[in-house]
Amino acid sequence: MRSLLWTEFVFNRSTVQQLAKKYDRSVHWIRKELRSYELSPVEVIPRELVAVMDCVFFGRSIGYLVVRDPHRKHNVYWSKIASETLDEYRVARDTLESLGFAINAAVTDGKPGLKRLYNDVPVQMCQFHQKAIITRYLTMRPRLEAGIELKKLTHGLCIADEETFSRELVDWHTRWREFLSERTTNRETGKWSYTHKRLRAAYRSLRTNLRYLFTYQRYPELGIPNTTNGLEGSFAHLKELVLIHRGTKPDLKEKIIRTILQNRPTNL
Repeated sequence: MRSLLWTEFVFNRSTVQQLAKKYDRSVHWIRKELRSYELSPVEVIPRELVAVMDCVFFGRSIGYLVVRDPHRKHNVYWSKIASETLDEYRVARDTLESLGFAINAAVTDGKPGLKRLYNDVPVQMCQFHQKAIITRYLTMRPRLEAGIELKKLTHGLCIADEETFSRELVDWHTRWREFLSERTTNRETGKWSYTHKRLRAAYRSLRTNLRYLFTYQRYPELGIPNTTNGLEGSFAHLKELVLIHRGTKPDLKEKIIRTILQNRPTNL
């Protein structure tokens, strides 16, 4: 009965009040049963793994770092964190390898330091995160012609091949090199700065990350995703289910989150 209540509460979007009415029990009794439910142990099956990793936050200081197997659509690691740090990712890798997992490749959002942490395996930077970075620099509707061209080039990133995209990026820079070098002098201080700083930053981001944007094409046998979208989608589902039970106490909320992250609902 307790397992049934928990599954309906978490995965069937039933509220405490709805469960009380359905099973003709008091709200107090339903809450007591839910608090008493214990999570089943997580089955660990060591294997070779393409590790897709990212963090999800609930508020400013409560989050989870999650590592997902994109081929089995199964989370293999999650840890409660206060902030997204390189140390948390290092612990995740050490833990997985201590359990017998062999990481063949990593897919990340481009967080600085992760490429060094996984420098012994192929690293794919999420192409959608790269596109989002360019949008932050150039906005959705850039006004400068150079920005419009670079935005259009980046828009096709997810369907491009590495050789073509790299060549077109070089061609873009060649056309706009002088424009990018324009400087503006402050009349009061006499100091200068580049006139088109955000455009330069957008180009620099693409140039710096270019070697990690097409890793999936260089290792087709590994089946590396070119984005973290599968994991991001699971985060959206997680937040939707948790939001239904907003107002629950922290310990119950954490149990809800961990149940969903297990990606394996209790059998009805």
